[in-house]
Amino acid sequence: MSVKLKIKVRAALRNLESGFVPHEGRQGKLRLDYNENTIGCSPAVLRALARITGEQVSMYPEYEVARRRLARHFRVRPAELVLANGADDSLRVIMDVFLERGATVLLVEPGFPMFRFYSVLAGARITRVRFNEDLKFPLEAVMAALKRRPRVFFLANPNNPTGTVLGKRELRRILEAAPGTAVVVDEAYADFSGITVLPWIRRYPNLIVVQTFSKGLGLAGLRLGFIFACAEVAELCRKTQPPFPVSLPALVAARAALGDSAFLRSYVAAVKESRKMLTGWLEQRGVRVFPSSTNFLFADFGPKAPKIVQGLEKLGILVRDRASDFGRPGFVRIALGTPAQTRRLIRGLRQQVW
Repeated sequence: MSVKLKIKVRAALRNLESGFVPHEGRQGKLRLDYNENTIGCSPAVLRALARITGEQVSMYPEYEVARRRLARHFRVRPAELVLANGADDSLRVIMDVFLERGATVLLVEPGFPMFRFYSVLAGARITRVRFNEDLKFPLEAVMAALKRRPRVFFLANPNNPTGTVLGKRELRRILEAAPGTAVVVDEAYADFSGITVLPWIRRYPNLIVVQTFSKGLGLAGLRLGFIFACAEVAELCRKTQPPFPVSLPALVAARAALGDSAFLRSYVAAVKESRKMLTGWLEQRGVRVFPSSTNFLFADFGPKAPKIVQGLEKLGILVRDRASDFGRPGFVRIALGTPAQTRRLIRGLRQQVW
């Protein structure tokens, strides 16, 4: 029985499509659908979490020591770093600083869906430019759109779901063309691409960088994200946050993860080996695979893609159908794990088609 709500709600909600609903029951399966770390976090993280005391759990978190330690790791000043509850929350914080009803946001699509989600929720006007089916970044269209001085330009680099990366020359051109626009560069996959503009935050006050420990370090379940910006912008971001935005377990895990750099190096190397293996195997069979600088591949399987995705799921292998990105079946995003996991995926693919 439905109830008619008599309380007035925000007008922006009427324009908001139902958000992405995560699948349940994924544990124990080969998780190649959400671009997560596929082997779990470092054992050092689990040991550190096990040492948390009851008193610590009963206290609200304290942040200054963690912020200074993380700032040293990222080679920024503590005043230039903002802690957030994952990269998604980082984006929400930035929206709260810069966006209001009627402000303009520039997006490149297909891209990370949370950019659009928070923009619509803020009541912003959205200008979109698109990759073509060759996944060429629409740089000239972006430059033209920036002349209209949008309030915020959101750019995932490398991009999700395409895996493509924009070089530093192009990024510099964008930043210098848009001094009146907040250019937000989401670097969730920087561990795999090796490209970051984090050192530029003092040179470009319009630059805001977002990173996360959810991907390479495997802390997605603990939700820890970072905003990097000039000190003035970072302080504005902190103003929009509640007093305790990040949990104690996330802070403890972050410290332990940073202490085990060998774990990250090993996992990134495994992902790169898998990327080469799977790309070669698919291309030998006529599947178009787009160049990737991330821990996932974006491939065009053609009309048989839905059947492949469903067949793999029956084998306990989860991949992501991205047909909606270009309005036709075919596009699939596949996260990369260890070579052993990739060989299991290939065995599953053989059962579907080859």
